[in-house]
Amino acid sequence: MTQPDTAIRSVIVEREFPHPPEKVWRALTESSLIEQWLLKNDFQPVVGRLFNLRREPIANWNGVITCQVLAVEPCRTLSYSWGTLGVDTVVTFTLTPTDAGTHLRMEQSGFGPDRHANYKGARYGWNKFLDNLERVVAGLQ
Repeated sequence: MTQPDTAIRSVIVEREFPHPPEKVWRALTESSLIEQWLLKNDFQPVVGRLFNLRREPIANWNGVITCQVLAVEPCRTLSYSWGTLGVDTVVTFTLTPTDAGTHLRMEQSGFGPDRHANYKGARYGWNKFLDNLERVVAGLQ
C-alpha cells in the first residue's frame, strides 16, 4: 500500500544574468519594471507592505494576487507572500554576484499535496515570467 503524498513542494527556477545584481534588483523592486515582466502592481520594497499583483480576471478568478513583503536585503534577497485561489505561498528571490554578472534563484514555497495544479501552473508561469525578466533587465541602462 502506498502512502499518500503529504510533502510540501517548492518551485525553484535559477537563471544566470550577464548583468550586475543592482540591475536585476531594480527589475525586481521597481513597480513600473515589475509590471513589464510580471504583473500590474502597487509594490514597494518595504518589509510589512501589503500589495497586490493584478491581471485581467478569468473564469472563477478575479485576477488579484494578495501579497505582503516579508524580507528586503537590497541586491541580495527579496521575499513576499503570494496568496491567490485559496493557496498561500512565499516567493523568495536570491541574488548572488558572479564573475559574469548575477545568479538569480527564485523559489515559490508552500504548495501542499492537494495543490498539484497550482504547483504545475507555477512551474510553467515562473519560467515564462523569468524569460520576461531577462528581457527587461537587458533593456535597462
